Amino acid sequence: MDSLNNFLSAVDDFVWGIPLIVLIMACGLLLTIRGRGFQFLHLGKALKFMVKNEKGGEGEVSSFAALCTALSATIGTGNIVGVATAIAAGGPGALFWMIVAALLGMATKYAEGFLAIKYRTVDSEGHYLGGPFYYIEKGMGAGWKWLAKLFAVFGVLAGLLGIGTITQINGITSAVNNFFTSDIAFTIGSGENIHEISWATIIAGAAVTILAALVIIGGIKRISSVSQVIVPFMAVLYIIFALILIFMNITKIPDAVVTIVKSAFGMDAVAGGALGSMMIAMQKGVARGIFSNEAGLGSAPIAAAAAQTKEPVRQGLVTMTGTFIDTVIVCTMTGLAIVISGAYNIDGLEGVEITTTAFQSGLPFPSQVSAFVLMICLIFFAFTTILGWSYYSERCLAYLTGSKKSVTVIYRWLYIAAVFIGPYLTVSAVWTVADIFNGLMALPNIVALIVLSGVMAKDSKAYFRKNKLGANTD
Repeated sequence: MDSLNNFLSAVDDFVWGIPLIVLIMACGLLLTIRGRGFQFLHLGKALKFMVKNEKGGEGEVSSFAALCTALSATIGTGNIVGVATAIAAGGPGALFWMIVAALLGMATKYAEGFLAIKYRTVDSEGHYLGGPFYYIEKGMGAGWKWLAKLFAVFGVLAGLLGIGTITQINGITSAVNNFFTSDIAFTIGSGENIHEISWATIIAGAAVTILAALVIIGGIKRISSVSQVIVPFMAVLYIIFALILIFMNITKIPDAVVTIVKSAFGMDAVAGGALGSMMIAMQKGVARGIFSNEAGLGSAPIAAAAAQTKEPVRQGLVTMTGTFIDTVIVCTMTGLAIVISGAYNIDGLEGVEITTTAFQSGLPFPSQVSAFVLMICLIFFAFTTILGWSYYSERCLAYLTGSKKSVTVIYRWLYIAAVFIGPYLTVSAVWTVADIFNGLMALPNIVALIVLSGVMAKDSKAYFRKNKLGANTD
């Protein structure tokens, strides 16, 4: 088992190494330059379009619902655990590079949303389908269909085998089990590999599986309707408590910002180690930022394709707000809380323990209250990720199999079964496998974004010129 874990870790380090990170960042920079910085110039318009439905748009769900479906998969444990992991490994400066990656990633997400609408199709049952596989095949040509299928294969594997199922339900049951004390129901394995299963784990796992099944069987419309309620609620709840923490420690903000910037450029490292410190902060921050907001992975355009719109540019603007909300707002608040509290410097703490300690020390509430709020947020974050990735991986499968209804139904039940057994599996290797498939998903998508960047730039320029001249583009 150790040899397998070592092999997977080596593959993960290779896939998510400097070359892929540089490629994704370079793609975002290219799209920013070709789009003339539209993610900055038109952010206000994007936030307006996010909550204002387009008149006469064609699709299955509103643009806001499509955004919430995408956010349901991106606003997740990465916003709580991922930020803590990045800062613990790369120092406070990792937060700076996480934000830089997000600002460039907004251009990437814009291009993904734009291409999703421009090259989407409608199947025999009236479902609107789109995403990297369609804009690779239709935008780059039929000769590139093999690349589209490769993306779809990686998407199915990522959803079913890791990030969408086992890791998320395991995170939920672990959070519940850590907060509520309950008796051990049974054990799995023996010796050093023994795995104790509590009644809290069993009850939480069964409850989440039933709730997930009720939503997933209903398809995109039910997933989006649930996401429209849960995503804003969980984001607002988390942001409120993060803002309380920040305002209660407002005098510490200037020092925290200085610490973050100095760490980002290695200015707090010992002589001779500045460059190395800066590179570690950059690598950890960029990698965790990309993993959190999924800019460049190609997942969000799958949901965006179902939006009720007839204007690709408009949906591109709406899609890019997902990265702004996920990383520039939510991850920044988490990072500030961690840096202000100094929890990342406490020996023995890792992952969610760092964020929990930061909230417990920074909020004016009893520690149990702060821990409970964070547990609730983790549960909601992980649950909606289960829903979002069920749709992503299902669409990937539909592309590979020709949208056969019987295959879709079977896959949904397999996905639910994976959620059900998740609490009883150890996930040391599962997260690594999910990381690998996420990285492999990004490669075909980034190639398509670069090749089709000229199409995006041309159409966007025409749209914004028409908008500036006073045409009705709402």
